[in-house]
Amino acid sequence: MKTCPTILFEDNHLLVAVKPAGILSQSDTTGAEDMLTILKDYLIEKYHKPGQAYLGLLHRLDRPVRGVMVFAKTSKCASRVSEQIRNRTVVKKYRTIVYGTFEKDRGEIRSFLRKNSKTNLVEVFPDAAHAPKDAKECFLEYEVLGQGRIAGTPVSLLSVLLHTGRSHQIRAQMSSIGHPIVGDRKYAKGPHHFAGDILLESYHMEIDHPVSGERLVFEIPIAEEEPWKQFSE
Repeated sequence: MKTCPTILFEDNHLLVAVKPAGILSQSDTTGAEDMLTILKDYLIEKYHKPGQAYLGLLHRLDRPVRGVMVFAKTSKCASRVSEQIRNRTVVKKYRTIVYGTFEKDRGEIRSFLRKNSKTNLVEVFPDAAHAPKDAKECFLEYEVLGQGRIAGTPVSLLSVLLHTGRSHQIRAQMSSIGHPIVGDRKYAKGPHHFAGDILLESYHMEIDHPVSGERLVFEIPIAEEEPWKQFSE
């Protein structure tokens, strides 16, 4: 069954949509559905375009992660938004459910990360003194939004603000402080109390419009199904 995209914003320059969990950001060798192809097909059908439609992929979300994605409808806009991403003026916030509870409502994690190409896992080092030369410094802030339980195990709902955007950053850094994300089979050690997908979603994004300069803010509500639902009641 063909996925129908949820469109948050569209004009002549940008297309902002919600990527469902389980959908790739762009195509790979598996031939599975991906957002870039889905949205190109959407543009071709909506505007009766002959041949292919241009759409620039500006960032990615891991396959099991639901969330806001921004695409460029022209190469000029792709360049301008990519520059914002490089300059870190784009704001990205993630919502996640992690194992355990926290003593303080807010915190931050600063560490050095390096992706191991052999294992496809990110290694975390506490500081520059213990990190190899090719490791990159990473920084995030988190806020505790609520506490609950999954299969009797205490969990916490967090809002995470990324200051750097490294591969698997949230997953690896949260696990490094003893609060792995629920459903994360790569970074959560020990017994798993949840059989579903990783509980991580990109729920908030802010960018400057590449032409008008207007600050655009996109946000999606918390999912209505469990275990997310327990935090919205």
